[in-house]
Amino acid sequence: MHSWNTPLSGDIDINIDREGIWRHEEDLIKRQSLIAFFSSLLRRDGDDYFLITPEEKWRISVDIAPFFIVSAELVYHAEQGAVRMTTRTGESFLVGRNNPLWLEKISGEPNPIPLVTVRDNMPGIISRPVYYDLISWATITSDASVTIQSLGQVFDIGTF
Repeated sequence: MHSWNTPLSGDIDINIDREGIWRHEEDLIKRQSLIAFFSSLLRRDGDDYFLITPEEKWRISVDIAPFFIVSAELVYHAEQGAVRMTTRTGESFLVGRNNPLWLEKISGEPNPIPLVTVRDNMPGIISRPVYYDLISWATITSDASVTIQSLGQVFDIGTF
């Protein structure tokens, strides 16, 4: 998919809101299998998101991030502690060098939003319950930073 050079077909009225809810023409898309399929066709080019096939490329709108993290767990992988996260679309991944975690100030949001790279340079918003889990697993450093480790990487997730 990443090597496809499909010309833009246009814009389609599909939106992914800040909680990873998919809508078409403002109607909720209810079939999880359809959402998972669309998610597999999702590609990011710059700040825009597209549903892409070898024949068509449709721009969609994404409020903040196309994925929403609904769960996390502490696991061991390759003899290291890791955080495994799962998206609303059912994708799982380990936080680490290829899937970093960060806080970002988003225009119109009162507080920084916790984000993580899910795949292919596409972020996911970490849900509030998952963020609270991260805080409970975190370490507070001498400079009052709240950090979490995963796969040998240290991620700053706030200040105390």
